[in-house]
Amino acid sequence: MVFQRLIWAALATSVVVGSVQTGVQRWQAAPLILAAEVYEAQKAEAPEPLAPAAHLHSDAAAPNEHGAAKEWVPENGFERTGWTWVANCLHAFSMALLVFAVMGVCLWRGAALRSVPLALWTSAAGWLVFHFWPSLGLHAEIPGMDAARLGSRQGWWLLAAVSAALACTSIAGLRSHLRWVAAAAWLALPYVVGAPHISADPLAGFDPEAQTALRQLGTQFIWATTWVALSFWASMGLVGGLAFQRWVRPSLLAVLTGSGVADEGAVKL
Repeated sequence: MVFQRLIWAALATSVVVGSVQTGVQRWQAAPLILAAEVYEAQKAEAPEPLAPAAHLHSDAAAPNEHGAAKEWVPENGFERTGWTWVANCLHAFSMALLVFAVMGVCLWRGAALRSVPLALWTSAAGWLVFHFWPSLGLHAEIPGMDAARLGSRQGWWLLAAVSAALACTSIAGLRSHLRWVAAAAWLALPYVVGAPHISADPLAGFDPEAQTALRQLGTQFIWATTWVALSFWASMGLVGGLAFQRWVRPSLLAVLTGSGVADEGAVKL
């Protein structure tokens, strides 16, 4: 019963939060991405090395004879917005399950906060872990910008997110005053390692006029993604807190109090 209520609460939350995120993206981020894509087509690409003469005939003829498979991408407009909404809802569903799981652990440990404040605190931690702390080292990038190797960036982003999560866990879970020292150490770790960046200008392939425009778009895009993340986690806290209180918390507390895990003081909604 608790699992079914958890899934339905996460689905309801994901539809609302995914719709809010899609709307904010269309208002804040999408115009900047479309503007940058116009310049992306003007980027000067480095020439590729020529193939050996022995393979020119056989390898070059294959695309002409059979045709290269064109990669599918959604068309601009309704199709692109629709698939963005689907992706945002799936992302919101996974994050809602994570937020509800953390809230359940807090109830198990005897937290007496009401559902909405508890969800807002949990969502604030989610914003710190998944957006703010990693973005300090790796800013959001507009289309066309060169960057360090993808694997290096993904590894560092994971390190920053895990470090921020461990910092939040230290503050919430430890009772000693040293928890602040532990949290500070975890937060510093990814920046001691250092975020991966290229030494060259990330816009070196563009002419000076395009570089100026793209730098302005890049700064605006950093702020746009910040607002998108804030709206996502704020709506997750509000909507998720109400959904958790309505569908999940009563059943979960009944299970916990019935098994003697939670005390009666935490049963108040």
